[in-house]
Amino acid sequence: MKTLQAGDKAPDFKVNDQDGNSISSKDYKGKKWVVFFYPKASTPGCTAEACNLRDNYKKLQKEGYELLGVSADSEKRQKNFKEKYDFPFPLLADENKEVINGFGVWGPKKFMGRTYDGIHRKTFIMDESGTITRVIDKVKTKDHAAQILD
Repeated sequence: MKTLQAGDKAPDFKVNDQDGNSISSKDYKGKKWVVFFYPKASTPGCTAEACNLRDNYKKLQKEGYELLGVSADSEKRQKNFKEKYDFPFPLLADENKEVINGFGVWGPKKFMGRTYDGIHRKTFIMDESGTITRVIDKVKTKDHAAQILD
């Protein structure tokens, strides 16, 4: 798994969001944007992270950031997650792992002594030209917006 780093270009992608709308990396041309990857919708850590971003969304927007959440969940699961917690940003249903593999966040993980493949919780911050300016590897789920704004 080759994870993209600061200085790399964000990959081109076109994937559906929770409502079946096609979302493309080209939609963010000329904008500062944040892509946060999370393992599974509606799980405790992912919920804490997304709710923290929701609660600080206005601050993030004031700094010029657009947000995009990504996991390998289905559109239906993403829609339920978004509606339950009233997220103001789209959640990509990346079931074919196009964006996940493009950014290089799929790979071996360890949990309770067993190894399995899954999504690594990481956040990528891009500038207006689509260049990655920062990668947050150690996401603090309850204080993630502060990490982005730091």
